[in-house]
Amino acid sequence: MMKESGKSRGQVLMLVEKSSHCLSFYDRKTTERLNSIALPRFSHEIAVTADRGHAYVAHYGVRTSADAGDGGTSIAVVDLAACKVSHLIDCRPYGRLHGIALDGHGRLLVLSEAQNVLLSFDDPLTATAPSRAVASGGLKSHLFAVSGDGTAAYCCNLLSHTVTKVSPRDATIAPIAISPGERPEGLWLSPDGDMLYVANRLSDTLVAIETASMTIVKRMATRRDPLRIYGMSRGRLLVANCGDRSISVVDAETMRELAVMPLGGIPLAAHIRGETAFISLTGDTCAEVDLSRLAVVSTFWTNCEPDSCFLLDPSMTGTA
Repeated sequence: MMKESGKSRGQVLMLVEKSSHCLSFYDRKTTERLNSIALPRFSHEIAVTADRGHAYVAHYGVRTSADAGDGGTSIAVVDLAACKVSHLIDCRPYGRLHGIALDGHGRLLVLSEAQNVLLSFDDPLTATAPSRAVASGGLKSHLFAVSGDGTAAYCCNLLSHTVTKVSPRDATIAPIAISPGERPEGLWLSPDGDMLYVANRLSDTLVAIETASMTIVKRMATRRDPLRIYGMSRGRLLVANCGDRSISVVDAETMRELAVMPLGGIPLAAHIRGETAFISLTGDTCAEVDLSRLAVVSTFWTNCEPDSCFLLDPSMTGTA
């Protein structure tokens, strides 16, 4: 459980700390670490249920995509009210579980990089194994985005340098592949599912893909090594640039950079709530950034290698 403080707490930032092999909870206002719970080694990505009652953490099992090894084969189910891992879902023989997301029906999807397979769990809270699986259609499948209705998913494949459209619910539909650039990794799907934005790390480009036809309709040069993309308000995108340790704000319609903000470390992952971004950085720090004026509100120390994060309200973690 969380540390007792004798008074109600405010919002809590939940943060995966992959090289400390734990999930930690930080008071947003004071930046105090309230608790940490152990995760399987080198867990990376996280998905949170719509009611904010549970989180799912994928067990990647190796530190980076360049590291050798079979990786992890489980998904940690985290009870957020109790602040504990309730159980693990065994996904063997599928390994190096990385990309993870929930569709609009609450079904969980997880991408196996080792086997290039997208797994689905129809009732993830009670699942003991995947409900179904489809081939990603690429090699070294790392991250994906899923449509709200769960009928389409888009996989970024690091080794085949492709983005593939797959049908998670129907394995008879063959994947459709497109080559957006060299080493596509970060991606963001528009809320209506019509447009997919993909960052190509080796090409230093950002492309907009029309999902119905799977064709590239726009392309722009980015700063060096764009790692992740996140949707913002008013049709803007946040791009995390590893190469020059910065974040860029991009207009999604015109594909033009509107602003850039240097950071003290390499941006590894982010979570956006309104006009605020929480950004995990190398150097074991996390920054809260006011996006309306591109200014750092606070920076705090974390455990080793902060990664994916999510902002929770007090009632979601039993801290009130």
